[in-house]
Amino acid sequence: MHPFVIYVIPFLLFVHLLIKWLSKTTHKKLPPSPPKLPVVGNLLQLGFYPHCSLASLAQRYGPLMLLRFGSRPTLIVSSADAACEIMKTHDIIFSNRPRMSITDRLLYEGKDMSTAPYGEYWRQMKTICVVHLLSNKRVHSFRAVREEEVALFIDKIKDYSYSRSLPLNLCVMLATLTNDVTCRVAFGKKYSAGTKGGREFQELLGELMGLLGSFNVGDFIPWLAWVNRINGFDARVEKVAKEFDKFLDVIVEQHMCGTLKRESNGDGSIQGEDENSLVDVLLAIQKDNVTGVAIDRESIKALILDVFAAGTDTTYTVLEWAMSELLRHPTIMKKVQNEVRGIARGKPSIAEADLQEMHYLKALIKETLRLYPPIPLLVPRESTQDVKIKGYDIAAGTLVFTNAWAIGRHPALWDEPEEFRPERFLNSSVDFKGHDFQLIPFGAGRRGCPGIQFAMTTNELVLANLVHKFDWALPDGARAEDLDMTQRTGLTIHRKVPLLAVATPTSC
Repeated sequence: MHPFVIYVIPFLLFVHLLIKWLSKTTHKKLPPSPPKLPVVGNLLQLGFYPHCSLASLAQRYGPLMLLRFGSRPTLIVSSADAACEIMKTHDIIFSNRPRMSITDRLLYEGKDMSTAPYGEYWRQMKTICVVHLLSNKRVHSFRAVREEEVALFIDKIKDYSYSRSLPLNLCVMLATLTNDVTCRVAFGKKYSAGTKGGREFQELLGELMGLLGSFNVGDFIPWLAWVNRINGFDARVEKVAKEFDKFLDVIVEQHMCGTLKRESNGDGSIQGEDENSLVDVLLAIQKDNVTGVAIDRESIKALILDVFAAGTDTTYTVLEWAMSELLRHPTIMKKVQNEVRGIARGKPSIAEADLQEMHYLKALIKETLRLYPPIPLLVPRESTQDVKIKGYDIAAGTLVFTNAWAIGRHPALWDEPEEFRPERFLNSSVDFKGHDFQLIPFGAGRRGCPGIQFAMTTNELVLANLVHKFDWALPDGARAEDLDMTQRTGLTIHRKVPLLAVATPTSC
């Protein structure tokens, strides 16, 4: 063969491909990007509070930023209109979840609803959650459980305030309450710290939530995955996964015997189902096979884990921040107390039927969600194809974080955004259910949280009874403006310092 063919033709082919690639690259309009370092990209810019650091970067580079988390292109969304394009206009393209090694190991390789890849399996899991587990009828069916647990909670505070002079640790008490409610709903029994196996379960649940909020360097820099094997992190994940799986296996086994003895209605339900736990409901669905998809034991355990992740940690964080702000703002505390006590009209306690009239209480909870969304960066999404957002080219496989914390404090959307003012919602139609993108603490679109009603009903009932039955103050005469509001890092944003308060029972 002539030397020209051997050397020149391949060279020309290479030049042609290079020009084509450069042409394709230069014509793409990418979102602004902060400077990045080799290998780690922008990871070191996240700091201890990523939602705050990313909000600061967005003020400099705009509401759409393209960062590099190691080897992964990552889009940061910090405005309501950009979030609307992601979660509404192009919702299908961004309805996938990225694979993360920690969630894969802890949540049964994506067999739960929250992290399952977008597709038929996820659609069936969401149908089960929306229709069978978290429907209006199902949430209402657990009304007696919520009211009974809240009554016990109030009695516990009364006993404590009468018998001891020490202030209450509201963070611990609220966490225990939400855990008790969720346990009774999911399992039909409580696993409180004072019950058999309760302390171990609560510690295990705390470990689970801590790990779910952890950063795994191997997901972003694969060749550094060995670090977590050396420092023992992988072993911790494995231990918690095995212990939780063992615990859930025992629960499912116990309920299988009871469920199989009941008479099936043939439609995924069982007679007297309103009295049954969510495990019973899932076992009935598995037995009747009405969904068109096989629901195995791992799917049941994964869905129950979803209920705990969404029904405990994210619920009580709203309550602890709401009570923190009430203690910082005595005038707001008085307003909500006047509303609740006026509607109660001398009743010994607040029932769920009373909540509909409590407009200021609902506005207070919205304001809490605006300033303190439980998961400030929401659960990440992943694009499945190339798409344009706000005129920028976003490639398939891009990781997407929506900064709900930054959106809730955006000065273009909110007057005095750093101020706690529930009144802003009294004459406003803005809600948190995923239709108003300036307030999306639970996400929106196909991957929005289906458990909003369950969580909000619990939050309203607890908060209403707390302000109805007690007057509240900070301990040792502390000034409201001196209350430490520092956040703790993790998947959800909790208080770093426990919320201590003195409860004085009222005559209401």
